[in-house]
Amino acid sequence: MDKWISKKIGCVLRESGADKILLFNTGTRDPNFLYVTGFNSGLFEGTFTLVDEYKITVFASPLEYEDAKRMSKGQIEVIKVGGSSELSSALEKEVKGSILGVDGDFLPYKRYISMKNRLKPKKMVDASAAFLNARIIKSEPEVRSIGKAASITKEAMRMIEGILKAGITEREIASSFDSISCSIGSEEPSFKTIVCFGKNAAMPHHSPDSTRLKKGDLVLIDAGAKVGNYCSDITRTILFGIQKKSKKSEMHEIVEEAQSLAIKAIKPGATGKDIHAISANHINTSAKGAYNGTFIHSLGHQIGIEVHDGGLGLSPTSDLKLKEGMVVSVEPGIYLPGSGGVRIEDDILVTRKGARIL
Repeated sequence: MDKWISKKIGCVLRESGADKILLFNTGTRDPNFLYVTGFNSGLFEGTFTLVDEYKITVFASPLEYEDAKRMSKGQIEVIKVGGSSELSSALEKEVKGSILGVDGDFLPYKRYISMKNRLKPKKMVDASAAFLNARIIKSEPEVRSIGKAASITKEAMRMIEGILKAGITEREIASSFDSISCSIGSEEPSFKTIVCFGKNAAMPHHSPDSTRLKKGDLVLIDAGAKVGNYCSDITRTILFGIQKKSKKSEMHEIVEEAQSLAIKAIKPGATGKDIHAISANHINTSAKGAYNGTFIHSLGHQIGIEVHDGGLGLSPTSDLKLKEGMVVSVEPGIYLPGSGGVRIEDDILVTRKGARIL
């Protein structure tokens, strides 16, 4: 077992009070399954994975067995199970009488009841919070994966500007972006790509539709790539045919400044609410208060195996204390309903000396 993962699993077991942890994939893979195995191929639907301080065991169906063996690299035990009775028998033997941890944030209730009745553990405990805490500090390989994903996303942002033209739709740009990102190394989008033209940019989570691009529109693109299961989250706002010294260019400049001020303040020990306040205060007081109250969301969130990785982020009420090895987004914005909006986002590694843009 990888030493970093072994150490992290030990932390999860101690914090949750579990002897062993049993992860279950639905039609979607549990993020913690990806975290402990590192598997980046295969569906693994309905797959159980048993974890303790000494080993990781994946109970794979014949459909997934060869893929799992290939990706295990000799560090993960892979057991082929042919049906539900064989699986139940193998799992019961392993967990009966133990304190069994599960991912309560992911495990469906019906599956929880079934596991409790059929496997007969001494007790079942929720290990989800312990997993989130373990995932807060990133290892060097994790940082490299996030950094590569961020580089891919930024390069795709640069390339997509050459495709922008009057009359093209948001959906066309979103599709083109995903294709470009994949072609230069992304495994898949880390979330559904957001593309907003004109007044749609005032809606932070607008879904791309048939809106066509016009000269003078703000173009907001929020997207992410995945590398080795790790996510990036980058936003750029493009001034399409917009003159300098216009109101829209002023908005862009203020958001750039708000982001830069926040990034400069990031360091171990700083709190999420303090960093948020720096950006918010700049936006609220710039241009004689013309944009006061237009920054309507939190400044950022943690990033990792999930694009929103962990609970606390950079928000007005967050007591999160930044630590070396954390990765957070910094994404201030200005939103004017009926007119448009500007958001700029980068992924930031907290280092001993301060912030490093990935």
